[in-house]
Amino acid sequence: MNKLYRGLARPYQIWLIILVFIPLLAMVLISISNYNASLSLSEVQITFADWDLLFQHQTLVAFKNSLVYASLTTIISFVLGYFVAYQIKQSRIKNKFIILTIIILPMWSNLILRTEGLLNIMEENNILKSIIGFSLLGNIAGTPFAVLFGLVFTYMPFMILPIYTALEKIDISLEEASQDLGVTPFKTFWKVIFPLSLKGVVTGSIMVFLPTMAGFAIPKILSKGNIVLIGNIIDQKFLYTTFNDGSLLAVVILIVILGSLLIITRFDKEGETLL
Repeated sequence: MNKLYRGLARPYQIWLIILVFIPLLAMVLISISNYNASLSLSEVQITFADWDLLFQHQTLVAFKNSLVYASLTTIISFVLGYFVAYQIKQSRIKNKFIILTIIILPMWSNLILRTEGLLNIMEENNILKSIIGFSLLGNIAGTPFAVLFGLVFTYMPFMILPIYTALEKIDISLEEASQDLGVTPFKTFWKVIFPLSLKGVVTGSIMVFLPTMAGFAIPKILSKGNIVLIGNIIDQKFLYTTFNDGSLLAVVILIVILGSLLIITRFDKEGETLL
């Protein structure tokens, strides 16, 4: 039986090596070499000449912007997402899967289309104004608030789902025992519920922080190019300069991602909150 399972997994392993590990290895090698399309393989050499890119003003500003927006998005998503997840958990709705489906429904559509739709709503003359006669968000397109709103709107479901999963796995008898001992509902939540749901909080925070940190489409569209994150710099390097610079910055982001995955496995070894 084990041989059968290994045989069935073999095509996936080959596919993973071809489409993931080989491109990642190539990107790492390109980031520490002078490779470009005009050179033959015999002329390619190991060099760290491009690494001064990491300390250029534009790169440092982009890293700072990415860190600020990723942190704010994660904090706001945690506060709102935990509230939503807890309310769903405490509700008496029999089929809670329907509510969760409605929450993740926007994620099934194309990210660019969703972002362009948000941009339309954030502009002065938008579709909502033509329908109801006034604009809900006003003319905020191109502002930091527009970018933050778009990031929270897009990635908050990634916070809600693991937190709800963690809450759903908590034994209700623990909460009942706390109440039987005369503990107030707030203390029960703070001393019992919240600590037991930390797996979901950590998982959700990383799942929100990482795509926000590395993304480029949302800030590019909603800020109209006024706010540059590190993902935008990587996009520009790959499109308009050399693969070396883009690969170098991508490797740095990859290191951050791998470190975050290690944190997830430390807090949630069984992957319970990812289900």
